[in-house]
Amino acid sequence: MDRLTELEIFAHVVTSGSMSAAARELQISPPVVSKKIKKLEQRLGTRLLHRTTRQIALTEAGKGFYERVVAILASVDEAEAWVSRRAAVARGLLRISAPTTFGRLHIAPHLVDFLKMYPEIIVDLSLSDGFVDIVGEGFDVAIRIADLADTSLVAKRLAPNNRVLCAAADYLREHGEPRTIADLQRHRLLVHNADQWRLDGPHGVETIKVDSVIRTNSSEVIREAVLAGLGIALRSTWDVGPEIKAGRLKLVLPAYSASKRVAVHAVYPSRRHLAHKVRVFIDLLAERFGPVPYWDQGLDLAPEKLKVEA
Repeated sequence: MDRLTELEIFAHVVTSGSMSAAARELQISPPVVSKKIKKLEQRLGTRLLHRTTRQIALTEAGKGFYERVVAILASVDEAEAWVSRRAAVARGLLRISAPTTFGRLHIAPHLVDFLKMYPEIIVDLSLSDGFVDIVGEGFDVAIRIADLADTSLVAKRLAPNNRVLCAAADYLREHGEPRTIADLQRHRLLVHNADQWRLDGPHGVETIKVDSVIRTNSSEVIREAVLAGLGIALRSTWDVGPEIKAGRLKLVLPAYSASKRVAVHAVYPSRRHLAHKVRVFIDLLAERFGPVPYWDQGLDLAPEKLKVEA
C-alpha cells in the first residue's frame, strides 16, 4: 500500500506541475510529498524529476516511469470499479436460516418472486427451531423470532410477533371459556419446550405455570393439537391467524398476550460490506410483511377495547 501511495503522489506531482499543488490535491503537507518522492527515487536508484525553484520536469527515466505508472493506476481504478459493479448486482449463494414453521409459511412462498427478481442468486434455506451460530455455520442471514435487545449481531425488525391465547370452538363449547387468568389452571393447556407462560395484561406481567397435556419439542404438534380441540395454546398470529379469521380457533382472554418485545427479525453478522444479495432479501421481506403484516390484517388484537374481569 505504501508503494502504491508513492505512485499516486508521483503521478499527482507530474500532472499538477509542482509538489505544493499535488499536496493541495491530496490534502497532505508538501514535506510529505517531497519525502515520498525522495523515497521512491532512492528505492528505484534513479532521479525521476528535475527540480527548480519554479517548476518540476521529468527526467528521461521519469518519462518512461510516468507512462507505466499511469497505466498501473488506471488498472487499479478499473479493478475497483469492477468490484463495485459486481457488488451492486445481487448474485451468488444466499444461505438463510429460519424457524421451521415460519420458514415454511412465510419465507418459502416469497422465494418464487425473489428468485424471479434476482435470477443470479441461489438460495440455501435451512429450517430449524434452534438458534444457529450464524458466523460459525456460514449463514448470510437468519430469521429469528425473539427479543433481541441485547444481541451482539445486527438485527433488523421485520414484523411484530403477536402471540395470543386461543382454542378450538369445540373445546370451548365443551369446557367453557376462561374469564380470568386463574381460570386457566382448570383447563387443558398446550405448550412445547416450556413450563410457563409470561403474559402481558391489564395488571402487568403475569406468569402462569403450564402443565401441558402433551410434551413435545415440535411447535407444529401443538398447533395440530389446539386445532383438534385438545386444549388452549399460546400461538403466534402468523401461525394461526387464518384459523382465527375462519372461526376454527377463538381468542381466549384476548386482553392478554405474550411480550410485545418479541418480534420477527433478520439477523446478520455486520453492517459493514453487507452483500447486496443479503440486503435485497431483507428488503423484500420487510416490504412484504410491513408494520401490520398480512397475517394480522383483519384480526382485532386491541386489548384496550376488551373487558377483563379481575
